[in-house]
Amino acid sequence: MSTESQLTRLGLFDAKVPRYTSYPTAPHFNASVDDGDFAGWIDQIEPGSQISLYIHVPFCRRLCWFCACRTQGTRSDSPVRAYLETLKEEVEMLGRRLPSGVSLSRLHWGGGTPTLLSADMMKELTEVIFKAAPLHESGEFSVEIDPNEIDEARLDVLAAAGMNRASIGIQDFDPQIQSVIGRIQSYDVTRDAVDMIRARGIPSLNADILYGLPHQSNERIAESVQKLMSLSPDRVALYGYAHVPWMARRQSMIPAEALPTPEARLKLYETAKELFLWDGYREIGIDHFSRPEDGLARALDAGRLRRNFQGYTDDTAPALIGLGASSISKFPQGFAQNLSGTSDYTARIRDGRFATGRGHVFTPEDNMRSRMIEQLMCEFRISTAEITETFGISKSELNRMFGEVVDQFAGFVDLTNDGLVIPEHGKPLTRMIARAFDAYDLSKAGHSSAI
Repeated sequence: MSTESQLTRLGLFDAKVPRYTSYPTAPHFNASVDDGDFAGWIDQIEPGSQISLYIHVPFCRRLCWFCACRTQGTRSDSPVRAYLETLKEEVEMLGRRLPSGVSLSRLHWGGGTPTLLSADMMKELTEVIFKAAPLHESGEFSVEIDPNEIDEARLDVLAAAGMNRASIGIQDFDPQIQSVIGRIQSYDVTRDAVDMIRARGIPSLNADILYGLPHQSNERIAESVQKLMSLSPDRVALYGYAHVPWMARRQSMIPAEALPTPEARLKLYETAKELFLWDGYREIGIDHFSRPEDGLARALDAGRLRRNFQGYTDDTAPALIGLGASSISKFPQGFAQNLSGTSDYTARIRDGRFATGRGHVFTPEDNMRSRMIEQLMCEFRISTAEITETFGISKSELNRMFGEVVDQFAGFVDLTNDGLVIPEHGKPLTRMIARAFDAYDLSKAGHSSAI
């Protein structure tokens, strides 16, 4: 039986599984976690330690049809200004609550389109943030940049504030595909944005590209990848497009009949992967590639690679705090997510309270399974020694769990003296293998294709 036939038998091309940027996944959050829990978890941060901070800006000048993020379109700056004032209040509330001496190991602005903020707005926001908590001397300040929504003045402010990693979304350079997904962004516009970024000495560049888009072919994705590589990004996220129009109504604008078959999706991924590896990039987990000198590659080699809501990271700070509507925080104690609607979020902050709307408190079993899934997603293995020593599970019980997975994915996982290992030919099944360690109800809506 061919490898593709075996993958088909195991359900790779039909399965809907989480991306496992968290465990448990967001559909399992509930209202038992509130702003009191959020405040209490902040209080328990160690004085003088480092934390990560995520800032969410949920506005775009135009809504791309492929996107399933929580965003809203605006042609006017007035709602953006109103949101910024609320966001600044939230940052100040956090700053008053943080224990002394806390600094930022990571600061990331995402959205939406954070570069939709004017230069003056950006300056105000950075000043408030760094008053609440300074960027650590080894910290990283990254911003998601829309090449269609950036200029010299805004980049000057970001560079002066210490931005040292820029992230640009590309999706695909093919004009027909761009038209069908509602994202017009030429190669020239993207190259000009990259040139402006590099002219300011920004040392690191990330880029996102998608496979599985309508009308995409191996030839078209190869051309887009080659154009992307001409820009020499340090790190690339190669994400599979998730067609979920029942969750993101704007995706109904995309013709489902033009989407590639699941088998074709896998070939699209493999085509792009081969080109990145040929150009000297390292494969990082299931959907990232990086230059050998990039922090992700170094973290992988050192066993420090982690996975969070932004994807793969080399950040090991114990707390990631998300501010802004719908943002998710992760503490050692659990997850806390802000209210999603900007009006509800604004009302809560104006009332002098944190905007937590739901979350999840970790159990000891959550922590164990989370680490097992993270190891699979990052290193394609689970270490018996780490899991038994850290979480107190017996080796016999862990081997029983491993045995069930080996039986289910016979030939695509190996059991060694050191633990469970996914060999090269089993990597397309990584998310499905991770799902086997997920103890929660998997019937929740919103999961994307396994490839």
